[in-house]
Amino acid sequence: MTDVGTPPALTQRQIYTVFGGVMAGLGLSALDGTIVNTALPTIVQQLGGLQYYAWVGTSYMLTSTASTPLFGKISDLFGRRRPFQVAILLFILGSLFCGISTNMWQLVVSRGVQGIGGGGLFSLSFAIIGDIVPPRERGRYVGMITSVFTISSVIGPLIGGFIVDNTSWRWIFLVNLPVGLVALAVTDRALKLPYRKTNAKIDILGATFLVGSVTSLLLGLSWTGEEYGWASAPTLALFAAAAIIGALFFWWERRADEPIVPLSLFRNDVIRATVPVLVLVGAVFYGANAFMPLFLQGVTGVSATKSGLLLTPLAFSVALSATIVGRITSRVGSYKGWMPAGAIVASCGLLAASLLGPEHKYLYLAMTASFFLGLGMGMILPTATLATQNAVHMHEMGTASSLAVFVRQLGGSIGLAAYGAVFSAQISGKVKSPEEMAAIRMPRTIKDLPPAQKEEVLDILTHAITRVFWTALPVMILAFVFALWIPVRQLRTSASLNTEAATGH
Repeated sequence: MTDVGTPPALTQRQIYTVFGGVMAGLGLSALDGTIVNTALPTIVQQLGGLQYYAWVGTSYMLTSTASTPLFGKISDLFGRRRPFQVAILLFILGSLFCGISTNMWQLVVSRGVQGIGGGGLFSLSFAIIGDIVPPRERGRYVGMITSVFTISSVIGPLIGGFIVDNTSWRWIFLVNLPVGLVALAVTDRALKLPYRKTNAKIDILGATFLVGSVTSLLLGLSWTGEEYGWASAPTLALFAAAAIIGALFFWWERRADEPIVPLSLFRNDVIRATVPVLVLVGAVFYGANAFMPLFLQGVTGVSATKSGLLLTPLAFSVALSATIVGRITSRVGSYKGWMPAGAIVASCGLLAASLLGPEHKYLYLAMTASFFLGLGMGMILPTATLATQNAVHMHEMGTASSLAVFVRQLGGSIGLAAYGAVFSAQISGKVKSPEEMAAIRMPRTIKDLPPAQKEEVLDILTHAITRVFWTALPVMILAFVFALWIPVRQLRTSASLNTEAATGH
């Protein structure tokens, strides 16, 4: 490994320029993960292929999760600039193909291409900020990145509904093209980061094992409740494949010269503690994002557009707490206490959500619950990323950053499947007629039921949703326990590639 020459430190103006390009790319990735949800019924109506409905979201989730650690490792070996630009290009191409799709299978495959780019954008955004900003100053930048991601995810359905109502659903994807091209131009000009050139080869076998294991796991989780049951032969086969291929992955990574995920990272006491926190918090956060809109639309009866507006307290509180925590962390030079405190605040939000009822007056309690949940998440997520980056050597920045993103997304996928099973179990056996089941599957039609049936369906739906939040509460409490174990290290004051991390690696 040889040094190729280190450019001078970036000026503040250059940092802001790079940061703007990174934020544009990350915003695209986060927005497109949710913006399509509102438009799916219209898309299916025009393209047909109702049986592939779930695959539009599943394909994006699969490829974005699986590609995250791959981009991180590649960027550690060959620098951030080219992999980040490749991620933008893949995202632009995927968006273009989505926008011109003429059938559902074309759309599913194009969403998969989008997901590969989206996974790279997400993981490399944190790594790039880690390269150009010292940990002591990084808190406010990581906080802003977290805010952009969360706000984009929350407002995605709102924007999607507006586009579908006023133009064609194709513009949900085509609008990404000019924004992506701007992000590509900015990063091409400004993203000239120092890196260490290497002749190392990509761990193809390790990457294959990782993608195979993650794909099997996520397919098993995605199809459970939709296609098959938990104990069905296809589900068990997929879970078994995930376990076997995962074991092969860990066996190989111990022997690989340049492993995709260096297992030495897990000897780091900070990473050993932050990984379970991110898995648990990811499970809760993605689940809340899925079931709170269902409560707003199905129980309180508001439209999809209004439910998006009513979720603004969640987006606002994440942005507020992430920004404040980031600034305070940068000022004091320590992240001590923020993650346990965030878990407590988020638990209060979950507790409030578990007390929701079918009457319209509970709308305000739902907004309050969303606010506290977002407040807690804004304390935990950027702080966990910052702690992870601060604990590793600079040449592992991309791998560690992508690992944090990967386990959070994986936790979210597992959480969604588990909460979906809880929700289905509460519905099963309680619905008495096909009309009531149809209304639960299409919550907007509940208002059209006769009064007696409507009241019964609302009670069943409310109980099922609140049971999900009750189930999420102990998960967040467990995250609080793990957060207490995270060692606190003083934040470094340099982002130089020649500066090593604090001891403990």
